Amino acid sequence: MSADQIPLPPPYRIKVVEPIAFLSPSQRRDAIEAAGYNPFNLRSDQITVDLLSDSGTGATSSAQEAAAAQGDESYAGARSWFRFREEAADLTGYPYLLPVHQGRAGERVLFSSMLKPGQICVSNTHFDTTHANVEIVGAKPVDLPVAEAFDLDSAEPFKGNIDLVALEETLAGPADVGLVLMTITNNGLGAQPVSMANLEAVRALCQRYRVPFFLDAARFAENAWLVQQREPGYQGWSPRQIATRAFQLADGCLISLKKDGLTGIGGLIGLRDDALFAQCEANLIATEGFSTYGGLSGRDLERLAVGLREVVDPLYLASRAAQTARFARMINDAGVSIVEPAGIHALYLNAGRLLPHLSPSEFPGHSLGCQMYLDGGIRSAELGSLYLGELDESYRVVKPAPFELVRLAIPRRVYTSEHFEYVAAVLGAIAKDPERIRGYRITSAPALLRHFKVRLAPL
Repeated sequence: MSADQIPLPPPYRIKVVEPIAFLSPSQRRDAIEAAGYNPFNLRSDQITVDLLSDSGTGATSSAQEAAAAQGDESYAGARSWFRFREEAADLTGYPYLLPVHQGRAGERVLFSSMLKPGQICVSNTHFDTTHANVEIVGAKPVDLPVAEAFDLDSAEPFKGNIDLVALEETLAGPADVGLVLMTITNNGLGAQPVSMANLEAVRALCQRYRVPFFLDAARFAENAWLVQQREPGYQGWSPRQIATRAFQLADGCLISLKKDGLTGIGGLIGLRDDALFAQCEANLIATEGFSTYGGLSGRDLERLAVGLREVVDPLYLASRAAQTARFARMINDAGVSIVEPAGIHALYLNAGRLLPHLSPSEFPGHSLGCQMYLDGGIRSAELGSLYLGELDESYRVVKPAPFELVRLAIPRRVYTSEHFEYVAAVLGAIAKDPERIRGYRITSAPALLRHFKVRLAPL
C-alpha cells in the first residue's frame, strides 16, 4: 500500500470521556420490561451503546467550548446572535434568519405561517415530527419518493430524490399544494442523499407552478459530501460550496442544528420573503423567544457558529463517512442486511429479511431492536409497521409499512471502532439464531407520534 492509500484517522483526538453502563442480562430484562418494551422510555444510564438518534447526541469540539465561554446572554441584540447570524448567512445566503431551539420548533413556526387547512405539503419523505406538524395545522403530508428507494439492495446513488413525474402531476392537479419540502438527506428512507440535479428540477417545477420550495436541511453537510462523492460534475466543489448551492436553489429552509450544527440544541429558519419573515418572526416572539435568541442561550449560539464551520470541513466529513462505511461492512459480515448504499448519519437494518418468521403485525423491526438491547444494551429506533403502519382502534395492523427496518443512528465524534465492532458482534450472534426472537403487541399508544410513548408486551 502506498502512502497516499493509507486511510486517515479521525481528524481529532479525545480529551474528555464519559463512562457508559454495562448492565447484566437480568438487569436489562428488568429495564426494558419497566420501559414497556419501548427503548425511548429507557434511562440513558441503562444503555451501553446508544444509537437511538444522531440528534443532539454528538460531541462538541474544544473550539466550540472556548467560543461558548464568550456567550452573551443579553435578552435582545446579543453579540452571540450576530456571530451566529453572520456564519449562517454566509453558508445559506438567506437574507432573513430566525433562530429556534430545535427543528420541530421551526416546523411549527413555519407551517403555521405558510400552510392552511386542506392544503397539502409534498416531500420526498416527511420524517416523524415534520409529518405531525403538517397535520397539526390541518394540512396533509404527501410523500413522493423515487421508485429506486424501494429496492433496498441496489447501489443507486440518490435514492433520496423525489419522483419528478409524480411531483409535476401533483402540482398540475386539483390539489392545493401549499409547500414542497425536500429533506436532505432523506432520513425516512435510509439516510439516502438527494442529488443537485433533482433539487434543480424541483426548483424549476415549483417556479413554474408558483409553489414555495423549502429544504428540511438537518443533514445539509452530509448530503453535500455524498453529492461530491457520487454526482458527476461536483468533484471539484467543496462540501460548503455544494451546501450553499443547495440553499440557493430553495426559497427557504428549516434546519435542526442538533445534527449538522454539531451541538446539543438549536435550529434555524431561513427565508427570502420579507412578508413571510414578518409573520414567522411574530410567531417566534410569541412562542419561542425574542428573534435574536429564539429559545437559545448565547452559549448555544456561539457553539453553533463554530459548528457550522467545522461540519463542512472535508477531513471531518471524510472521516465520518468512512466510519459509517466500516460499520456497514461489519454488519454485512455479521450476516445482517442493510439499506444500500450506506449513508452517513445512520444505517438501516433489514429486519424483515432477518426475521421472516415474524409478520408485520408482530413488529419485526421493534422485535430486533428489543433483542439488541436484551443481548447487548444497544438502543436503536424502529422504522417499520410500529412507526409507519396503519393501525385500527385495537392496535391491529391494517396496512403494514413497506419495509421493516431498524435505524442505527450514529452520533457525531462519539463512538470508536471498538464500539461498532461490539454492535456488529451482537448482531452476528442474533443472526445465527434469529428464530428465537418473538414478536410484540401494543398495550397502549397515543394517537399522534405513537412510537415515542407506545407501550408493548412480548407475544
